[in-house]
Amino acid sequence: MSDHLYRWRNKEIRKQVAVIDEKESPTIILKNAYYLNVFLRKWLEAHIWIYNDRIVYVGRKLPENLVGVSVIDCSGQYIVPGYIEPHAHPFQLYNPYELAMYAGQTGTTTMMNDNLPWLYLTKREKAFSLMEDLMKLPVSMYWWARFDSQSSINEEQEIFNDEEVHAWLQHDAVVQGGELTAWPQVLKDDDRILYWMQEAKRLRKPVEGHFPGASEKTLVKLKLLGASSDHESLSGEEVFHRLSMGYRVGLRNSSVRPDLSKLLKELQELGVTSYDHLSMTTDGSTPSFYKGGIINQCVQIAIDSGVPEIEAYMMATYNAAEQFHLEERLGAIAPGRVAHLNILESIDNATPVSVIAKGKWLKRDGKLVDHNVKIEWEKYGLGKLELKWQLSERDLQFSMPLGLKMENDVIMKPYPIAIDANTEKIFGSSDESFLMLGDREGEWRVNTIIKGFTKTLGGLASSYSLTGDIVLIGKSKSDLMLAFTRMKEIGGGIVLVHEGKVIFELPLNIAGMMFDGKMNVLIDKDLELKDILIKHGYKYNDPPYSLLFLSSMHLPFVRITPLGIIDVKKKDILFPAIMR
Repeated sequence: MSDHLYRWRNKEIRKQVAVIDEKESPTIILKNAYYLNVFLRKWLEAHIWIYNDRIVYVGRKLPENLVGVSVIDCSGQYIVPGYIEPHAHPFQLYNPYELAMYAGQTGTTTMMNDNLPWLYLTKREKAFSLMEDLMKLPVSMYWWARFDSQSSINEEQEIFNDEEVHAWLQHDAVVQGGELTAWPQVLKDDDRILYWMQEAKRLRKPVEGHFPGASEKTLVKLKLLGASSDHESLSGEEVFHRLSMGYRVGLRNSSVRPDLSKLLKELQELGVTSYDHLSMTTDGSTPSFYKGGIINQCVQIAIDSGVPEIEAYMMATYNAAEQFHLEERLGAIAPGRVAHLNILESIDNATPVSVIAKGKWLKRDGKLVDHNVKIEWEKYGLGKLELKWQLSERDLQFSMPLGLKMENDVIMKPYPIAIDANTEKIFGSSDESFLMLGDREGEWRVNTIIKGFTKTLGGLASSYSLTGDIVLIGKSKSDLMLAFTRMKEIGGGIVLVHEGKVIFELPLNIAGMMFDGKMNVLIDKDLELKDILIKHGYKYNDPPYSLLFLSSMHLPFVRITPLGIIDVKKKDILFPAIMR
């Protein structure tokens, strides 16, 4: 492990101390800085000295010798710590590198990231190598250690066992356990996950929950079992109850749940005036939601909702750092902290005009600074998807009596299939389509009907899914065959076909899950995908999430998974997967 990525070596620390004695020179000085002191909760004026990637001094003095020092006069501007995204899913079509660098441009200089895709898509050693390489970026990239698959898969024991989970928990880049979607199992009798939770706490790493709609009794039990935080509150009252029990709470503003302003208003109505245990998250939103940035948008919503400016900035910085026990490293402008700083034009505008991350400019006076880093994804076992099987007419047989009915972007209910599915095409204005989940290795398939996805689209093929398996949805079997073939040709991605023509394609050349390109390009493709699907009758907001969560067992009521169609509450396999 590259130890220096997570703490400064003695030689580096001695040089940082030498800067104070003026035996070494700072690399950057922010002169006449009006900055947020998170400890006093006050705006103070000072000079901020930066040496390489660390803040070494904040005070009234300037070095006598400024030769070779980059001195920036910040008069008339305001400086806050870099923002922290405490709950990122860095694989929602985008990839971790592009998301992080894009986030940094609007001031989100630290990301706490889900590790789930690495468990499915590559080996642990290669994942760790990637994580350490990403930590060399100006943006700080930390990770979680998952305890459960979030779906029902054949390889559960291979991926989630003592050796694997311990290795993740003990890595310096891993700052929490969770998020815990298998909490019903822990409540019942799963001592294996409970042991991992306790191991995380022993290592002084919090355990994040995923507890939507949980009752008071359930929340109390989960606190006793070791849960530290939760980001699933759907109302101000739910936030209030979690805070009263000692939970840290992430207020969510995501593409599926843009709830932040509502939650803040309801908290104010409940008389909440302390924000110390609150942070804010965008919870892995789809690309187009990030057009205006990431946590800067959350801070702006908080300010516009009447939260005092200092508290809004604290929620996005120091509070989040404290949640992960990283307040000595992140979340403040003070000696010893990583040099993550956002320079603002005004206190009430949370989008910075300049951003410094680990002492390097990401944006300066409104102009982006390109660091020209190229990630060789193949090195980490994350190259183009190479499917070694071909879809056949036999695969497209649909005779199951039970289908999935979409209630919204992500929630599915079971329904009895009344149409004749033994046809080449589903005719008429019905909103029913063929649905197949196929093993990426070609060993099994699950076939049924989905109601409510679109009314007319011929075929969609996607290698983007929770488990990395292949999703096919459409009204025409020939269009499905063409969509699959084209998706396979481009090395993974999302392909739409209608009446025998490819009408959209999004290459996901990083393991069939992630786009290898700039965020602004991906944002446009995401909007194009949504627009096409809406024209074909899709009536919800977030198509990528609809595809991602088809297999997700943390959502009601029925799911299509690698084991078959499953009743989420009972964990019963209603119809098993079929071997090809």
